[in-house]
Amino acid sequence: MTKILVISPSGEVYDHDCVRWYSHLSFAKAPDHYHNIGDAFVYDSSLKLLNYKALDGINIRNPSDADVERYNSEYSFAVLRGSNYLHPEMDWENAPSVLSRLRIPIVAFGIGAQAPATGKLELTRDARRVLDCIAERCVSFGVRGSYTADVLWSLGIRNTRIIGCPTIFRKNDPTLRIDLPPLDQVRRVGFTLRREVSHDYATDIRRYLALQRDTILELSGRFDLHVVAQGEVEEKKVLWGATEERESAIRQLRKEGWLRGDGDPMETLYRSRLFYADAVSEFEQFVRTKDLVLGYRLHGNLMSLANRIPSVYFTYDSRTTEFVDTFQIPSFNVFGGQAFRLEDYWDQDMFEKFNRAYYQHYRDTRLFLSENKIPHKMVDEAVATARAPRLAA
Repeated sequence: MTKILVISPSGEVYDHDCVRWYSHLSFAKAPDHYHNIGDAFVYDSSLKLLNYKALDGINIRNPSDADVERYNSEYSFAVLRGSNYLHPEMDWENAPSVLSRLRIPIVAFGIGAQAPATGKLELTRDARRVLDCIAERCVSFGVRGSYTADVLWSLGIRNTRIIGCPTIFRKNDPTLRIDLPPLDQVRRVGFTLRREVSHDYATDIRRYLALQRDTILELSGRFDLHVVAQGEVEEKKVLWGATEERESAIRQLRKEGWLRGDGDPMETLYRSRLFYADAVSEFEQFVRTKDLVLGYRLHGNLMSLANRIPSVYFTYDSRTTEFVDTFQIPSFNVFGGQAFRLEDYWDQDMFEKFNRAYYQHYRDTRLFLSENKIPHKMVDEAVATARAPRLAA
């Protein structure tokens, strides 16, 4: 019986491999709590690729000796959920001490490094201890892309394998591809929103926000568009709050300049065409109703691609850039100084690059799990090869 020990879970698990946000942090109980539901996408997608009987979250803060012994005796392996862990502000709590006491394999399932806006990435001593501990306890170390692999190489970690993110593989389909319909057949569009940002992620926040707002409004004039949130407090209050909570959120968004009062088309969208869900399955069901999903959210866009829905990324930091480079996803540089035109990206040749990259990295991820002796559901290479003629040459 395979039991998984999860490092850094993100949400409650139900129906074996489905994830939703924690009930004790639900909007009803914690309306001012911000969280990024994209982390739950990664967790949910990871579980859908693995074969296991049961799972549990590791106590990373203060496990007893008995806890650690139970981890080593009852669990087959520990998995670190993919996320953007490698940056100077990451709080590893007591992870270096706890992980060093584990004797079971530890597998990093697509983690990433965040480059600072300026200068060289400097990692804490705790981060380096965690990375060394994982590298010593796995055959291969799963990373998001080349930048992260280079960071680990500079630390002496040589056993990396680039696998991207489990979310793209959540449908477990080795032949997944994007085939563009004619643009004049596109009706229903989702724009993945990210208002909150720091100078560590965006070199010019004014440009970042202005372009995002202008693009949403331009596209809403052409398509049946929804603004898709991923956990922002004000957006949740607009959707789920009582009257005063909703109006308070509107006032705050007006104060920040994101909304601009009566007659503002963005405010109209917020009151009638805003979406958010606390369960990954609900988010996925919504995305599947769209002809196109694009915008600033890495995982929101990724959910659409995983469901064979075209997406265009807006890149603004090393994290988004590394991901589109890994999977060759059509992307627009927010700080490139150009205007965004959807027509420039509605090109099947661009998406054939994604189709090839997806096929290759699906295989790489399957090999990653197999070489680490992790029971999984990913289709073996012989089956994938048999289906390969469906892919463009």
